[in-house]
Amino acid sequence: MKGIILAGGSATRLRPCTKITSKQLLPVYNKPMIYYPLNTLISAGIKDILIIVAPYYAGNFLNLLGSGSEFGVRFRYEVQDEPKGLADAFIMGDDFIGDDNVTMILGDNIFEDDFSNDIKSFTSGAKVFAKKVPDPKRFGVVEFDENNKAVSIEEKPENPKSDYAVTGLYIYDNKVIKAAKNVQPSERGELEITELNNYYLGLGELEVAMVENAWLDAGTFDSLLEAQILAKDKLQDKMVI
Repeated sequence: MKGIILAGGSATRLRPCTKITSKQLLPVYNKPMIYYPLNTLISAGIKDILIIVAPYYAGNFLNLLGSGSEFGVRFRYEVQDEPKGLADAFIMGDDFIGDDNVTMILGDNIFEDDFSNDIKSFTSGAKVFAKKVPDPKRFGVVEFDENNKAVSIEEKPENPKSDYAVTGLYIYDNKVIKAAKNVQPSERGELEITELNNYYLGLGELEVAMVENAWLDAGTFDSLLEAQILAKDKLQDKMVI
C-alpha cells in the first residue's frame, strides 16, 4: 500500500494567512496541519508516501519534512503547477504507485478516527469514508445500502439522495491509475474524484465505511478553529509523529 497526500492549491479562503505559506503548513495546535493526515497514513503502516505540493512553497515542505527518515518512512514530492482536480493525483503518482494499491488523503482533512484496520485489510476495489452532515449539497454525496455498498454518488447535488458526505480519505486498488487517465474534465475544468468513484460503482466494487467521530476540512477560519480545539483536546494521545 502506497500513500498520497494532496497539499497543493492556493487556499484563498484563508487569506491573508496563506499569502506567505501553504495552508497545510499552518499550525493546528502544536503541529503543522499536514502532520495530521500524515499521522493517518503512518499509523496504518504505510511507509512510502507521495506529497503533492504547489510550486510556491515546495521548499517549505521539504525543509519541514525532509526525506521522511525522521518518521521512519520515505517521502517523495511532486510539484503540481496548477490544481487539476483530485483525480490528477493518480496520474501524477503513476510511477510512484507502481503495481501497488494506494490510500489518498487530503492535506487539510483531520480525522479523530483511526483507519488502520480499513487500510491494512483492504484488498481490492475502492473504499470511501462517509460522514453524516447537515448540509450535503456542499459535498460529494453517497447513497448506500444496508451492506454499505454504494448505490449512487454525486458531486454537490441540488437534491441529495442522502445526508452522507464523502470525506477526503480514499482507498483504491491499482486500477485507479488507468481509470484516472480516462477521466474527462468536468465543467469546471477539473478531473473529479467522483468520476473515479463512479467507475468503481459501475464495477460493483465501491464500498462505504462510516466516519464515527470528528472529521474536519480545515479550509476556513471557522473549521481551522474547530481543528485547533479537536487537536488540543482529543488528538494528542493518538499521534505517532
